[in-house]
Amino acid sequence: MKRWLFLALFWANPAAAVTCADVTSEGKSYTTCTVDMETEDLRLFLRDKNGNILGNFRNIENTLDGATLPFAMNAGMYHEDRAPVGYFVENGEEAMRVIPNAGPGNFGLLPNGIFCINAGNAQVYETLDFVERSPVCRDATQSGPMLVIDGALHPRFLPDGTSRYIRNGVGTSADGKTAVFVISNNSVSFHEFGSFFRDVLKLPNALYFDGKVSRMQATSLGRSDPGFRLGPMVGVVE
Repeated sequence: MKRWLFLALFWANPAAAVTCADVTSEGKSYTTCTVDMETEDLRLFLRDKNGNILGNFRNIENTLDGATLPFAMNAGMYHEDRAPVGYFVENGEEAMRVIPNAGPGNFGLLPNGIFCINAGNAQVYETLDFVERSPVCRDATQSGPMLVIDGALHPRFLPDGTSRYIRNGVGTSADGKTAVFVISNNSVSFHEFGSFFRDVLKLPNALYFDGKVSRMQATSLGRSDPGFRLGPMVGVVE
């Protein structure tokens, strides 16, 4: 798909529920799902009402009392027991505190960030900025590294980086009215993935969710990726 055509789809018809599309950029394939925060019910999911880890998209659907899940994605790194590594809030209840310090693995590759959801608005914050601002989030998940920070790529991303995986993440518009979720359909480097958010989607801030375990459900595309049990997930309920 030509870039101009994708951008037309991205900004057109803001009343559309969840707009998902397959996009090719620089020889790589990505699936994007654009959520209008003013019209859609975007939520984070981890446990059912009995406290059990949901683990997959089907189990989320089973909790929705007949509502549908047109879009879903894994949303943040987790331990072996599927508990979130960093800050996590689901429907106003905090399950894990903010982790502000550096550490091993991609999560600890600072700066990392927090995806904050409220009714009508979603924002990606760099973690230390989040701590300073202390915004209230109905739902929130911490992950890392940041992909794009105020229009700039993460400083540790190298154009010739050799680490390549299927990766997924989220970016938000400056006004917080639009959240765009992306999963690569090819193995990509951090530099390639972050550049897609910055240069193609033109989003000022974006956050990496994970790699290797990345999964997406996009019913308009007939897609619901199978796989092993997940931890935090994000989805639109209709």
